[in-house]
Amino acid sequence: MYKCGGTNGTLTLNGHFICFTIELPWQENQRNISCIPEGKYQLRSRYSPNFNNHLEILDVYGRTLILIHPANNAIEELRGCIAPVMQLTGIGTGIYSRLALKKLLSIFHQLKENNDKLFLNINSNRYEYLRKIQQTHT
Repeated sequence: MYKCGGTNGTLTLNGHFICFTIELPWQENQRNISCIPEGKYQLRSRYSPNFNNHLEILDVYGRTLILIHPANNAIEELRGCIAPVMQLTGIGTGIYSRLALKKLLSIFHQLKENNDKLFLNINSNRYEYLRKIQQTHT
């Protein structure tokens, strides 16, 4: 859901809810200030001293080093990346981001052990769908 304060989404695997996501608002895919465009992206494991274990989103048009890492406020903590959260608290905000990332990394590594690749599909979600999921998982 694109709003001026951020973008809220859901992350699912084969139709099963994993967590919610928060991103910056859509700003025409500009580096450091925009969420990424809709599309299908491959994910890979990454480590940095700043975020420890996290994921990188590959082949985002016109952008590099787009990460999935912990954050609870898109405007204050993200520069074009995506943060997983267990619960949405507002537009572009959520809680329990480290827990959501831990869950996502566990699934990612299980799939990797089976030589499966994990792809992220980003597409527009309807607000009512987000609300329904939020109510189910609170």
